[in-house]
Amino acid sequence: MSSGGTPSRRDRSQLRQEGRRRRRRVVWSAGAAVVVLLLAAGGAVAAAMLTNRDDGADTAATQAADTGPIVFPDDEPAAEAGAEPCTTVRVLSSFENAEMVAKLVEGYNAQPRDVEGSCVTVVAQTEKSGVAATDAGANFKDRPEDERPIVWIPDATSWLNVARYSGGGASVPKQGTSLGASHIVLAMPDSLADAIGWIDERPSWSEVFAVADDEEAWADVGRPELGAFKLGKTSPLIASSGEAALLASYGSVAGSIADLTAEQIEDDEVTEEVRQHELATSHYMATPEHFLWHARQAEETGSVADFLSAVIVDEKSVWDYNRGITSRDGVSRVQSTPPVEQLVPIYPTDGFYTADNPAAVLIGPWVDADEKAAGDDFVRYAVTKQGQQIVRDAGYRDLNDEMSPVVQQVGRFTASPHGALQFPGQKVLITAHQAFPEVRKRAQVLFLVDVSGSMAEPIATGDTKLAAAKDAITQALEHFSAGDNVGLAAFSDIDAGPITPGMVGEVADIGPNRTLLLRALGALKPIEFTPLYSAVDAFVAQQAAAFDPDRINAIVLLSDGKNETFAPSVDANQMLANISAHHHHTPVLVFTLAYGADADVATLQAIASATGAHYYDATDPTKVKDVLGDLVTSF
Repeated sequence: MSSGGTPSRRDRSQLRQEGRRRRRRVVWSAGAAVVVLLLAAGGAVAAAMLTNRDDGADTAATQAADTGPIVFPDDEPAAEAGAEPCTTVRVLSSFENAEMVAKLVEGYNAQPRDVEGSCVTVVAQTEKSGVAATDAGANFKDRPEDERPIVWIPDATSWLNVARYSGGGASVPKQGTSLGASHIVLAMPDSLADAIGWIDERPSWSEVFAVADDEEAWADVGRPELGAFKLGKTSPLIASSGEAALLASYGSVAGSIADLTAEQIEDDEVTEEVRQHELATSHYMATPEHFLWHARQAEETGSVADFLSAVIVDEKSVWDYNRGITSRDGVSRVQSTPPVEQLVPIYPTDGFYTADNPAAVLIGPWVDADEKAAGDDFVRYAVTKQGQQIVRDAGYRDLNDEMSPVVQQVGRFTASPHGALQFPGQKVLITAHQAFPEVRKRAQVLFLVDVSGSMAEPIATGDTKLAAAKDAITQALEHFSAGDNVGLAAFSDIDAGPITPGMVGEVADIGPNRTLLLRALGALKPIEFTPLYSAVDAFVAQQAAAFDPDRINAIVLLSDGKNETFAPSVDANQMLANISAHHHHTPVLVFTLAYGADADVATLQAIASATGAHYYDATDPTKVKDVLGDLVTSF
């Protein structure tokens, strides 16, 4: 023990092991079930691309392992632009790699282009990885043909495989061309990584999940004030980092991250242990940006450790966070001063997946010969000397595994960490996707709906606000399955009366109660006033009293107006103080959805922040179905 009473690095390992023995927990072992991929040449990106177990990205980095570093050719723009009208190439990226793709688009458009005699204009689009994969699997049938992408650049090859499996996927080629890479790592606040010893000694995934499962993990290293270990994950059905987290969990249980099979994922004993791992998840979010935005908010109001102990994200997200860039919605980006406590990327010893950013020129019937040729030319540009410089400057490893020095320094990245893995092939991926609903942490969720008089107002679709909200909630309920506890309450009041109608569907297993819940939803009607503060205060207290540590305890609040009531009511400050107090002991996440132009956005944002949840914007009420569909991926 150090002289000041704080455990030394050597002491921490002993303390952890003693804590495990006291509780008859599994002793951590860096040597257990560890497969370390060592590659002498070609770098981490080449390692990630080396084993192509199914469909995968056709990358220059694969060749680099055998032939040495790639010599990137110079871009060769046209002497002058081709004839108008220009060929338009719509390039669809993920939220995670949107900045890189936007800068590649900018660089390409900055030079004259002549492809098949026409000038070219490239336009960037963005969508969440899982959503884009579903759309691609259906050949983007819900988009007009002149809005469908010509090139799709998900942040990982896994989504090409998912798209080809779901629906027809006929428009998606088997392979894409990797543009650059970002390893998916365990990111931790610096002081926490140091306290647990993982800065000096890389853990295995087995150790990571053992710590996350252990209620005394921080007490074992002399930091009991940190409470439970809070592990953040994105949804594996939406984000590559979520896929990586789920696959790592299965692999660590089965004995090898690198050699995980579909049969192991389907094994009952493996499944049960993975289900136990998922109980350590604080809650799921749609993108890494969601988690890191909340981490920054937590630091500004106290400590980042109040929100998370660790989160599984890509390196690019770590670099953004450490330089002060966050995004509430994954689209708009806010630059502020760098955080006081930065994140440290941890590369587990038994392997970590790599987001390889494959560019796939689509082959759907809406892609004509000129668009295909122009799409191919854009991809060609991305792997030139000029394109790869943009890739490095955007926070990625290029196809030679090289990073910009400032990116490496600010992100605190290891130059070429051993253990980089390509995502597994289609069979393993789809099996994991299909297994997730069975192993994910179960939810205990109350939908809390504003039924004030303004909910009778019509919206652009011709429906009333309340009718559109009912349709959106009906669709959102499809996300939940038997074993999830879901309920419904609504709030308004008349004159100085009590909150009404109150609880209309008790929080209970949605399996046998789905029909009753839908019937209660259908019966809701607009009433009169908006007792927002008292409704939130009362229902958070009620749900906190029923807190279940093995579930994601949450409220989904939908409101279209400001607090307005004649009844005596708690004020905004007291309401926020009350729900914050619950959050420290029996945390109930209050996800808020601002519905319509008159919603009290500031208050709804404050409610979400006070509970470590997320605010969603449906101030355009016609978007409520999409927004609520996004929100429920947190469960």
